[in-house]
Amino acid sequence: MLTTLISNPLFIGLIILAIITIILLVMVVSMQSKLKKFLVHIDAKNIGDSLTHITEEVKVLQNFEKEMTVYLASVENRLRKSVRSVHTVRFNPFHGTGGGGNQSFATAFLNEQGDGVVLSSLYSREHVSIYSKPIKSYGSEHELSTEEKEAIDSARDGLKQ
Repeated sequence: MLTTLISNPLFIGLIILAIITIILLVMVVSMQSKLKKFLVHIDAKNIGDSLTHITEEVKVLQNFEKEMTVYLASVENRLRKSVRSVHTVRFNPFHGTGGGGNQSFATAFLNEQGDGVVLSSLYSREHVSIYSKPIKSYGSEHELSTEEKEAIDSARDGLKQ
């Protein structure tokens, strides 16, 4: 009976058709899983839905990039105006008379353009004096002491690092 079935062309055709059907079914399942990986959005039913979702996401990212560019430009502008270098020089204004030691100081606070302030303190046993002088482009319209100039120069060198 088995030999009769094997010799029957209809049965052989049916077997070949079943094998082809199984192969095609495996290929369809494989293609379906690949398509699921390709579809991005949860509700995407086809590639068009997926591409629409991707296009919307790209637009959101482009808007975010524009906002970040504007924000970073404002941050960089504020950063240029902020104090970027500080240097202190300690000294004895009375040169060996013992009237205060090295407790006096000059401290320069500068931004990238060399603008800022220099604070000076002169200490003696009787009193303490504190001075503030505005700095514009590493200089001042007020006369600067040697220690104040040294503090400004050192702060300028700190900006180069």
